[in-house]
Amino acid sequence: MNVRLAVAVAALVTIQGCATMDQEECLASDWHAIGFEDGARGYPVDRIGQHRKACADHGIAPDLAAYRQGRDEGLRHYCTAQNGFNLGAKGSNYAGGCPEDLAADFAMAYGEGRRLHDLSHRVRGVDHRIAATERQVADLEKQIDVNEQTIIASDTNNFERARLLLEIKELVDQREDLEDQLEHLQQERIVYQRELEDYRETVAYIER
Repeated sequence: MNVRLAVAVAALVTIQGCATMDQEECLASDWHAIGFEDGARGYPVDRIGQHRKACADHGIAPDLAAYRQGRDEGLRHYCTAQNGFNLGAKGSNYAGGCPEDLAADFAMAYGEGRRLHDLSHRVRGVDHRIAATERQVADLEKQIDVNEQTIIASDTNNFERARLLLEIKELVDQREDLEDQLEHLQQERIVYQRELEDYRETVAYIER
């Protein structure tokens, strides 16, 4: 790593966004390092406009040439295929902006990561539906048990027993419908999980 890059990387830890910079900070800013930080974070080119506006309140203009040079260098750290995949896998958005020589590989890897994210999201979604359906089944079983206990209670009259028996039949029908749904969801999950695992095996950016 050359000296300029080392200084710029170190600056990432300490530089704050221009929106929070006072006059002294604007005066002392290393615009090359700020550009590098923005590029390394994938900010669009109009990010400099926010910096210009913040520092204009103090009568200070950014060094656009230094900023652009730093941003271009930062983008080369952001626009790697591995980072593209990581962003896609997290479900982050990508609005373009990578240099032409890196854009195609970045976008392709991002698409692979996004596919992994979507497949994982689908498995999590069916897991939530399974859990919700299981809770509904458990609630129905509790209500059926309560009704059965009430039916055999000595102080329950015949009219109430008849009503509770009809209610139990309705509850049992609901439970059976939910159990059918649950079986379908569990089969669906098996298919989704297998598809996710098969896809993971094809992706080169996942550490194994």
